[in-house]
Amino acid sequence: MMTALRHALGLSALCCAAFGAGGAASQSETTVTMMSFDQLDGWAEDDHDLAFQAFMETCPDLDDPDWSSLCALAQSQPQGSARAFFELFFRPVMIEDGKKALFTGYFEPELSGSKYPTDRYRYPVYRLPPEARGNGQWLPRRQILTSGVMAGRGLEIAWVDDPVELFFLQIQGSGRIRLPNGAVIRVGYGGANGHEYRSIGQELVRRGVFNAHQVSAQVIKNWVRRNPAAGRELLFHNPSYVFFREVNQVHASKGPLGAMNRSVTPMRSIAVDPAFTPLGAPVWVEKDGASQMRQLMIAQDTGSAIKGAQRADIFFGTGDAAGQAAGQLRDPGRMYVLLPIQRAYALLPEDL
Repeated sequence: MMTALRHALGLSALCCAAFGAGGAASQSETTVTMMSFDQLDGWAEDDHDLAFQAFMETCPDLDDPDWSSLCALAQSQPQGSARAFFELFFRPVMIEDGKKALFTGYFEPELSGSKYPTDRYRYPVYRLPPEARGNGQWLPRRQILTSGVMAGRGLEIAWVDDPVELFFLQIQGSGRIRLPNGAVIRVGYGGANGHEYRSIGQELVRRGVFNAHQVSAQVIKNWVRRNPAAGRELLFHNPSYVFFREVNQVHASKGPLGAMNRSVTPMRSIAVDPAFTPLGAPVWVEKDGASQMRQLMIAQDTGSAIKGAQRADIFFGTGDAAGQAAGQLRDPGRMYVLLPIQRAYALLPEDL
């Protein structure tokens, strides 16, 4: 097995040698440490077949020659050979940019709603209006919801019964709306108004309402509901507004679509910064904290708050229980990207 080798990489080496289409890192201080599999804590104890199944969800969409070749090989692997496959064709590398590692969680919320407005279901889930398309800024959240600009245009996908849950649906970017007859409308990210996201949790801390360690999604929801007028104004503090689209092609048994337009898998998919971690790549996660996690996951999603080489958002699944677990996660640790052997070796200095 290979001894760990550390070296600093500039932008061109990191982009071209390691990642190809995965994106270019912007930090010149980026470092890469080559590892062996026996240096990964808990590697032998994981269920690699579960990670392999998640890997197969997106690997057919990887079009770089080395990735597509590995995907073709993966499709012929016999049952139970996942660990051998990863060890034979990949090498783990730790990519660092000087920032501390941070793991958080996300989930697919489920809201109560209706296809038609009623006294209970009064808060619309909107499609993207034509004039908001493009890269520029459109109206901020307050104007979208108070100016009447959206009224009478048929842009509503559904109506839900809780504006706070709708706000957090926008943060997650996808979810399910359960109708009174039990049917479900699935929605995914359909665009945004171009304004930068501003954290209402940080705003509550700034105002002295809570200390930073007290803030969670549930704490924020409870505060907004206890303080309806002030809570409405707090939601307006975030000018960003997300629009949705109906997602009809995804079976109810599968997870929501990630950044690769494929379903993500609970506890096996993560959102990453593609400037450092190629989408579709296996990633070994060593999450510390109160509940340690040692698992192979697949980088299949992104997020506006997921920035950095050692930053990942773990997908927990659908519904309230997944949301509670995801909302409590904010832990340190480390993560290693599994790269095809030729890409991993290309990171080594030429004089070695």
